[in-house]
Amino acid sequence: MKRLFNLLLCGVLLSASVACKGIGDKGDFGVCSVEENLYAQGYEISYYKDFTTVEIINPWDTTKILQRYILVEKENPLPGNLPEGTVIRTPLNNIIMYTTLHASIWEKIGALDVVKGICETEYLTSEKAIAMVKEGKIADCGSAFSPNVETIMDLGGEFIIASPYENSGYGQAEKLGIPIFESADYMEQHPLGRVEWLKVYGLLQGKRDVADSMFNATMNRYNSLKELAQGEQKKPRLMSERKYGSSWYIVGGASYMATMYKDAGADYIFSDNADTGSATVSFETVYDRGGDSDIWILKYAAEKKMTYNSLQQENPLYASFAPFKNRKMFVCNTITTPYYEYIAIHPDIILADYVKMFHPHLLPDYTLVCYEAMGE
Repeated sequence: MKRLFNLLLCGVLLSASVACKGIGDKGDFGVCSVEENLYAQGYEISYYKDFTTVEIINPWDTTKILQRYILVEKENPLPGNLPEGTVIRTPLNNIIMYTTLHASIWEKIGALDVVKGICETEYLTSEKAIAMVKEGKIADCGSAFSPNVETIMDLGGEFIIASPYENSGYGQAEKLGIPIFESADYMEQHPLGRVEWLKVYGLLQGKRDVADSMFNATMNRYNSLKELAQGEQKKPRLMSERKYGSSWYIVGGASYMATMYKDAGADYIFSDNADTGSATVSFETVYDRGGDSDIWILKYAAEKKMTYNSLQQENPLYASFAPFKNRKMFVCNTITTPYYEYIAIHPDIILADYVKMFHPHLLPDYTLVCYEAMGE
């Protein structure tokens, strides 16, 4: 009966998505369908009769696959003839995470209890995860770039979730024989693309329905806010961030942050920049482009609040920018706010902050969550 149900499900999926014809030279594995992503470009999910594959696209060469994971439910027997890839029996147990952000995601989908170790726990924003660390239920596995493999082994780690970086590996952890899931979610170029990775994480934990519900709610609110802001004719000229060392690290014009600025109804001064991440320019370039900007937003990480006075002491030339003179600056302290968690899971909240800052009349009753008007 269960086999018949799976076959019927495959038929339904096939009618709603794109059929595929097997993997590589392994022949036809009875594929049901390829799921069409709405925003994400970094992965592809394919549903077969006896298993599901998740292919991670190489973000540095999108013509290649970074990894292929073959998901087989634990309650089902392992098929005898599988395509090439890393086999994962789902739902997962005993997970080690290299990033604290993924711990927040696992809490959101209701699966934090399977996380046994996290790197750099001092950066956790999940209150539940912080409590579990204090109670000894989650261990600190050291630095994400040099994890404590002895701790991972002592914990009996069965699965590692890590963020891949170009031309770099995972050191001693690769020799443990533990599957490493290379989560390239941070490389997505649309804010909702990153959130759509929730669908992958939901599959890993048997929580796909929960993940879908979260994604849909975030997508709908984000797009509603975007539609609201796009109706505004006047778009304030926006500059962001500040100088570090000898350069000013700007938000790339093709990045998901620049997309959010546009979606919130702002005219970003470097919107013509082609970088998909951050880019470095000189102080003079920023001043030439943005000296007369309407609004200036920036993030910082410090125990003490940033003020106009402290910013001017940092660099007196900042006082020459129009937003500084006109007191139209907004700041976000990433230590005291869950900014990085929200940008990955709830960009709708960050977008709401932007809409409130750029077009306050559109959200008269809204209170800023991560940003605030900079004080004197």
